[in-house]
Amino acid sequence: MRKTDMAVVVSQSQNEVEDLATKGANIVPHRKRMLKEDLDTKFKDSNDPLRLVFVCAMWITGFDVPSCSTIYLDKPMRNHTLMQTIARANRVFRNKLNGLIVDYVGVFRNLQKALAIYGAGGGIDPGETPVKDKQQLVELLRGAINSAEEFCADRWVDLPAIRDAGGFTRVKLLDDAVEAIVESDESKEQYRSLTNNVTRLYKAILPDPLANEFGQINLLLSVIQDKIQALAPIPDISDVLSRVETLLDTSIASEGYVIHETDRIVDLSRIDFDALQKQFARGRKHTEVERLRNALAAKLAEMVILNRTRMDYLEHFQEMIDDYNSGAVNVEVMFERLVKFTKELNAEEQRHMAEQLSLEELAVFDLLTKPEISLTDKERTEVKKVARELLDILKREKLVLDWRARQQARAAVRLTIEERLDHLPRVFSKEVYGQKCDLIYQHVFDSYFGSGNSIYPRAA
Repeated sequence: MRKTDMAVVVSQSQNEVEDLATKGANIVPHRKRMLKEDLDTKFKDSNDPLRLVFVCAMWITGFDVPSCSTIYLDKPMRNHTLMQTIARANRVFRNKLNGLIVDYVGVFRNLQKALAIYGAGGGIDPGETPVKDKQQLVELLRGAINSAEEFCADRWVDLPAIRDAGGFTRVKLLDDAVEAIVESDESKEQYRSLTNNVTRLYKAILPDPLANEFGQINLLLSVIQDKIQALAPIPDISDVLSRVETLLDTSIASEGYVIHETDRIVDLSRIDFDALQKQFARGRKHTEVERLRNALAAKLAEMVILNRTRMDYLEHFQEMIDDYNSGAVNVEVMFERLVKFTKELNAEEQRHMAEQLSLEELAVFDLLTKPEISLTDKERTEVKKVARELLDILKREKLVLDWRARQQARAAVRLTIEERLDHLPRVFSKEVYGQKCDLIYQHVFDSYFGSGNSIYPRAA
């Protein structure tokens, strides 16, 4: 509240300075602010410090602020004005569950009359009002907490015991809870949903003292959820495919998606597999599997963005996750599969060095040679040369600022690709040549934004 800004917004009237001065109020600084500042825009911005506004009639009707959560009423209202005022706090916004109306003067005795006039056909049952006593939220919260506790108890997680424990005992119990919940994606998702429901209802009751009863259990559920989330640097692998497609789509924007070297989440070549095996053997196995699979998911998302021919790795990884979630393989088998897959992924990540190509040259080379085309060693060398020369001339001469927005520049890029790919070995038939021209142009369009900007690390 120390950072919260407040303002007065009222209509201007004749002799307002003198009239209010007789009541001990100075309207001058408030009026100056109303005239000089765009208070409307500030209040509508949920990130702006202006969060509390004192109004009389202005902003009551026709002023929509979805983030507005609380309205304090201290003057009589009726009919349409009352309905409009209540509606200011009932707008949908992010995780906002409801609005709060604080009635100081008994305005709600006029609510039934207003509903009788303006509420017909509005989806409200006879005798029901859109405004409910806050005690009903408390009961909803109590039910949500009971559901979360039952879910945890079914997995031998004793929330009251964790709440009452301290020190290392509490740390151990929290880790045990995480181990039990991350047994499968379904379990994680169910826990996340239950916890989010508790948190939304808890925040909806605040700052009412009624919420005090539930503060500790809400905090405990959130702590467990945070520990689970800490195992995952990015969303679960089930979201990675769509995430990759989204990032590829957004690369068409003016600036695009750029991966810098500092964004690399995990270096697979530095993993000590012996230490990893020992940690798994003596640790919480589901937690170790969760940590490793999420690290791999993060790495895969990055690798596929850099080279779309790696989509088969992502699909294979998804199949492993599906087998694990379905119970087709146990946690020990899953861990061994992940370790094996990590080694394969590490080899793939280092392959550009074996091929003596940069990351972006390898992406072009793979697009030209996959699905596998039977090539001799000499022909493979010729394809690598084409990939290098193509990127060199494109980056030096053709990929200028905003090239994707200008038809002439796009045509020049397409022509350059066709001319350079015409130097491919004769094993590339005319039909395959046309397909490769399309693939490479789409790759360049998605990956290079002009003026040296691309999805690739600067050092590449």
